[in-house]
Amino acid sequence: MSGIGEAQRGKSLGRSAPLLGVLLVLLAAWFGWSAVQQWRQVASGDALEQARDQAVQGLQQAAAGQLQQLQQQLKGDRVQQALQAGDAAGAALALRESWTGVEQVEVLGADLAAGYADAATFGYARLALLESALADGKASLRVVRDGGGNRLGLAAPVQLAGVGPAVVYVRQPLLRLTAPLDQVRAPGNGFLALRQGTHNIVVQGDTGLSESAEAMARPVAGTTLRLAAGVPNVEPGPLGLGALASAIVALLLAFIAVLLVVGRGRLPKSLPLPSRRSAVADADHGPTLRESLQMVPPTVPGEAVAEAAPPPPPPVPAEELAAGIFRAYDIRGVVGSELTARTAALIGQAIGTVALEQGLREVVIGRDGRLSGPELSAGLAEGLRRAGCAVIDIGLAPTPVVYFAAFHLRTGTCVAVTGSHNPPDYNGFKIVIGGETLSGDAITDLYQRIVEGRLVQAAEPGDYQQRDVSADYIQRIADDVQLDRPLKVVADAGNGVAGAFAPQLLEAIGAEVIPLYCDVDGTFPNHHPDPSEPANLEDLVQTVKRFGADLGVAFDGDGDRLGVVTAEGKIIYADRLLMLFAADVLMRNPGAMVIYDVKCTGKLSDHVLRNGGSPLMWKTGHSLMKAKMRETDAELAGEMSGHFFFKERWFGFDDGLYAAARLLEILAQREETPDEVLAELPEMVATPELKVPVAEGTPHALVAMLVAAAQSPDNPYVGGRLSTIDGLRVDFADGWGLVRASNTTPVLVLRFEGNDEAALERIQALFRSQLQPVLGDTPLGF
Repeated sequence: MSGIGEAQRGKSLGRSAPLLGVLLVLLAAWFGWSAVQQWRQVASGDALEQARDQAVQGLQQAAAGQLQQLQQQLKGDRVQQALQAGDAAGAALALRESWTGVEQVEVLGADLAAGYADAATFGYARLALLESALADGKASLRVVRDGGGNRLGLAAPVQLAGVGPAVVYVRQPLLRLTAPLDQVRAPGNGFLALRQGTHNIVVQGDTGLSESAEAMARPVAGTTLRLAAGVPNVEPGPLGLGALASAIVALLLAFIAVLLVVGRGRLPKSLPLPSRRSAVADADHGPTLRESLQMVPPTVPGEAVAEAAPPPPPPVPAEELAAGIFRAYDIRGVVGSELTARTAALIGQAIGTVALEQGLREVVIGRDGRLSGPELSAGLAEGLRRAGCAVIDIGLAPTPVVYFAAFHLRTGTCVAVTGSHNPPDYNGFKIVIGGETLSGDAITDLYQRIVEGRLVQAAEPGDYQQRDVSADYIQRIADDVQLDRPLKVVADAGNGVAGAFAPQLLEAIGAEVIPLYCDVDGTFPNHHPDPSEPANLEDLVQTVKRFGADLGVAFDGDGDRLGVVTAEGKIIYADRLLMLFAADVLMRNPGAMVIYDVKCTGKLSDHVLRNGGSPLMWKTGHSLMKAKMRETDAELAGEMSGHFFFKERWFGFDDGLYAAARLLEILAQREETPDEVLAELPEMVATPELKVPVAEGTPHALVAMLVAAAQSPDNPYVGGRLSTIDGLRVDFADGWGLVRASNTTPVLVLRFEGNDEAALERIQALFRSQLQPVLGDTPLGF
């Protein structure tokens, strides 16, 4: 009977074999088609990268050629004779006649009075070009709006006899710069765009990819331009398989289908169909001893995965990884010597390992405008994917927009590639995992994981996709913040990445915006993007006065800090701005906690109390502030450096752009001028942050010595209240002084404040008497 049953089952399988074979062929075709599509997408990406790099090289050569030609033309005899005669019109005419194809030439005085008389008509880009040439003392180039459209603008400083410093402006057809773009073509499903700031000058291909194109952008050296590129994301195949895996599955399915159809469903004798009787017998008696010895041991769940995964990377020798870049609040170092694409990949793999341990797989990454950003961002993405994380790359974006994306896309985890306010040759990483900004030991742990080889190596790399959240970010703020009346504001981004967002955001909430240094340029050609340094605000002060603006706002290199100047040119330090923000927040949240750092004014605590809040002084550092906010459920926090953290109506991270919007909202609600509103805030006689350089590795030890002396029986600060939560702060009835160790650079940070000049000097003298014996001949700066 069992033989008859087996025969019947064999016949049934034989009859169904053709149908099953067709089904397997269809599945094989599906997997095969997916593999081909993925390979095509990868090939398109490679072709686009080649086209982009070829175009960038051509654009750089065209730009350099135009600048060289301008310098040569200015050396011409007729031009020089006219300049030496003080004949601006004659010099312009001579230059135009000697240079074939030039559309317009002007020679303008260095004050650019004609341009600033009607800046909107003259053109902001044109003014920026002329100012750049004058400031740098050399020829400059950029795309300007002139002659009814986009043109190539060239400018160079000259000396005009009888007038003094002047600048030559030359307008050329745009084709003299963009001709190399005609020599390349984006793939049919790709996108190329020559961009200056946020404006597309020339575009090719699928414009639907415009928003994600920043992730593959490359700067055009020697200019403020960049070439953005985008291709569709490589869509995973069925079951999330990659191209190779899909192709293998397709071949296997096709092979099985052939066996079924050709063999008419007959299975080899080596694989007999079990009968019911044998199955029962096996169940009753189990295998014999001989059979048991021949059986393969059962696989323990999880063993196959562990065996399939490649081994983790070997430990990295400590001397090959600079421990000093793993700092208190972030990772930061010099590009090339301390930070490379390989280093970034190792850091990415370490971050991915920590994220996966917490059950987090998706990671948002973004980068500021530094020239090293694309390379380090690519290395970071590679490392994260090695660990098995899915990467969402939002491209060029301020650090707070990266934070926003982690909330908006619900990943909770992100990494911003940024050097913040450090010099152009620096870069680094600000890291958030599961909503917590890494600092201190968590940063050090990443270093230990790398040098000890404790990194996850996934069997398959994680997914990669590009997203643009800029419109979502601006819309989210504009939906909540709108000005009751228009305010004219100058926005100075210092050529940092905030320049790509600030004008659009402030205009979206109802402000009239005059952009200053808002072209993203990782060399920071005009001034360093650090609004906490008064010298960096000089151009902003002049521009606010020149345009009669209500206010000036400035941002640091990655857009997470805010600086402010009034119409009269007065700098409003962040601790006084925090008073204004606190009063506004406390109107809607009575009793809420407001946190401030040890460098803030002594008047801040009283101001918060008078407005019904709970003040708390805490350690300096953006990551430490955010951690304290979570611990205390505070609605607002701020630092003297310009970091502001709004939990009320926002997400609690530091965001200079959002803080600027909230500031304008408050000022627009008042009938008084912004100067009058800000003048009402309590103020003492104070110094800015003073920084005293000391030997590497000594700041904390030196501060510890000063703290020990202050806590001894011979305490020199008689009548003062000591605070040692972050360095040494001593509060008196008429002022206070602070000395603390910077966690990012080898300096001591000091600040002093008094009710009047006499109190300020007395407090400074007390600190001076304690510091000078410790520091020897080191200048204190006060």
